[in-house]
Amino acid sequence: MSNSALNRRWAELLLEALTRHGLRHVCIAPGSRSTPLTLAAAENHKLICHTHFDERGLGHLALGLAKAGKEPVAVIVTSGTAVANLYPSLIEAGLTGERLVFLTADRPPELIDCGANQAIRQIGIFASHPAQTLALPRPTIEISASWLVSVIDNGMSNLKQGTLHINCPFTEPLYGNEMMLHQDWQQTLGKWWQGDEPWLAQPENHTVIKVADWDFWRQKQGIILAGRISAEEGRLVAQWATEMGWPLIGDVLSQTGQPLSNADLWLNHPRAQEILAQGQLVIQFGASLTGKRLLQWQAKSQPEQYWVVDPIAGRLDPANHQGRKFTCCVSDWLRAHPAQAYSQLSWADELSIWSDRAFKCVATKLAGEFSEAAVAHQLHQLLPEQGQLFVGNSLIVRLIDALGQLPAGYPVYSNRGASGIDGLIATAAGVQRATHKPTLAIIGDISALYDLNSLALLRNLSTSMVLIVINNNGGQIFSLLPTPHEERQRFYCMPQDINFDHAAAMFGLNYVAPQTWSELTHCATQAWMRKETTVIEVNVAGSEGAVCLQELLEQVAML
Repeated sequence: MSNSALNRRWAELLLEALTRHGLRHVCIAPGSRSTPLTLAAAENHKLICHTHFDERGLGHLALGLAKAGKEPVAVIVTSGTAVANLYPSLIEAGLTGERLVFLTADRPPELIDCGANQAIRQIGIFASHPAQTLALPRPTIEISASWLVSVIDNGMSNLKQGTLHINCPFTEPLYGNEMMLHQDWQQTLGKWWQGDEPWLAQPENHTVIKVADWDFWRQKQGIILAGRISAEEGRLVAQWATEMGWPLIGDVLSQTGQPLSNADLWLNHPRAQEILAQGQLVIQFGASLTGKRLLQWQAKSQPEQYWVVDPIAGRLDPANHQGRKFTCCVSDWLRAHPAQAYSQLSWADELSIWSDRAFKCVATKLAGEFSEAAVAHQLHQLLPEQGQLFVGNSLIVRLIDALGQLPAGYPVYSNRGASGIDGLIATAAGVQRATHKPTLAIIGDISALYDLNSLALLRNLSTSMVLIVINNNGGQIFSLLPTPHEERQRFYCMPQDINFDHAAAMFGLNYVAPQTWSELTHCATQAWMRKETTVIEVNVAGSEGAVCLQELLEQVAML
């Protein structure tokens, strides 16, 4: 009984220490060994608890919560393979910068490598992918409470991006009613319990200093690329680009309004490439560019300098240009480098002509169609007011990037770090729970099938949500590969010949399968009037989306 009480005291202190660093959400999977952590989380009034029976989905739920909430999120799982199922979300967070705290319950050391049930080697299980790891000892009063809280404070203070993995061994018994035991161990922290501050504070200076030679570079012919940035940053970058008189090429995740829309098409035109070759300075705000033609141009471009501004540390330029990397918030950098208002036209104003021509080609080709490409082109018409968008991976995100144009400042989320299709429904659920905004999520059929368990997370929501599943019968992104047709279908696209009506019914979700664009818009309008989830399945011809993109690329290149 003494062990069970100490386990609880230890877990209570651990969770309380995390709340002192802005952690409010904790995602919990069922399990016995994690009982001290689970019960401590449930009793901490500062924490909002979420549950899921699938640890892989649970990790992505936490990812979505951290992505939209901009705060660290904790995950509690039991020992064994439950821990391993968190790997994909951990990898994604490391690449896109969300802060996660994985609290993995463990068997004590004497039960490892001796055939004990559900006991695996968990220390170091995630290799180099966590930002930090902390292997706690088993709870013992021989270790002071101030040590435990200090080590948690230190880990959280230094968690700038990615995941902190805290491995937590607990000895049995895990259950007991001797809840008054070992309170004196906790109370050695005195008045700390009545406050909200960390035991060990490590304040930072976030001041961004103006580039010394900015007055020289601001007079150059600049090009602005916008990758994955926030909605507010997207608005600021778009305004800054206009004032600078520099062309802005915005990614689907940039939230800049993509003033030069359909870039993935017109970048294929020789004249557009000729204009961009005159650029002397390229500044990229945010990482993770989507468009293939943009990435190809970026790799071949040779400006005098290539600058990247992103809060994620490390090299974020796969083309390895000569230049500078500013590890800071985009808004802070813009504030330190105000634009000068220009009265003349942009030096590359002709690019707007090519963007307009590409847009007209898209609109003409897709007029009256009900297809994957047409949905991507007109997706902005389905967005809820004061809402947000979650975009899946593979073909659909490329089609939206190439053929669509999203509103400036409209929140857009995705998992474009590792670009995997796992956990997309769960991540979208986390985004919705963090903001309580009407949420439109759009993914492919294989992505939906891969994360089918997470439809359980879309029940009993606080506001409306629409999940559009583009069912093109397989991973049609692979239709773009130059492989033999039979092998491509069997080993890459893997058509499953399924529909999602029964899946929606199994989880008690609304389901519709519109056959026309007008039906789709009507279904979406009705869905936004309900505080529940509607699954909208859009059945389209197999490789039509990929073929349409190829045809438009060829058409625009010949203008």
